[in-house]
Amino acid sequence: MATMATTQTQGQVPAPPAAEGQAPSSVSAAGLIADPAPLGLAAFGMTTLMLSAVNAGWIGAAATSAVLAMAVAFGGTTQLLAGMWAFRRGNTFAATAFSAFGAFWISFWLLLTQFVPAVVKDGGAGEASQIVGLYLFAWGLFTAYMLVASLAGARAVQLVFALLTLTFFALCIGEWGGSETWHHIGGYLGIATAVAAIYASFADVTNASFKRRILPT
Repeated sequence: MATMATTQTQGQVPAPPAAEGQAPSSVSAAGLIADPAPLGLAAFGMTTLMLSAVNAGWIGAAATSAVLAMAVAFGGTTQLLAGMWAFRRGNTFAATAFSAFGAFWISFWLLLTQFVPAVVKDGGAGEASQIVGLYLFAWGLFTAYMLVASLAGARAVQLVFALLTLTFFALCIGEWGGSETWHHIGGYLGIATAVAAIYASFADVTNASFKRRILPT
């Protein structure tokens, strides 16, 4: 027969009756899963820092292959995992943001390793530039409406999305206009975005570890 927990710790919500054949549970599912936000922010921030250093002209474009490796392993895969954990915790904003930007990094890897080389080889360098610009513009739109949604949350996250929106649109202008200057502007904005994301990750994990507010977010 169905059973129900008869005791509970102070402040804990009593468990609902368990279905027949199932063990009772007195802990919510979200309580069993650590907050994935610090991990997702770190994955995004560190990968963005590497790519933006190239876009800003600090490192030559030949280093992009190293960025792509980071994009697949950390920026892409880790953020997708963080997004799935955020879904499990019931955090719609974090789930959408991390899942989407995890997919962004994987699609970016595919774009640069599969699509662009094939189009350029066929003599379509102009078309490649136009579609990459549209790709950046589309991600700018997504980031812009996520910025609006972030206004309900932490200031540190708002800053990340504000800077990232500017980054995408600056890179888009650079791609469509063939402007190295705008690419460099996008690179510097991306570096600022990365710093903001890494700080937000640092603040979140520090506050969680000390179980009190140590750093502002």
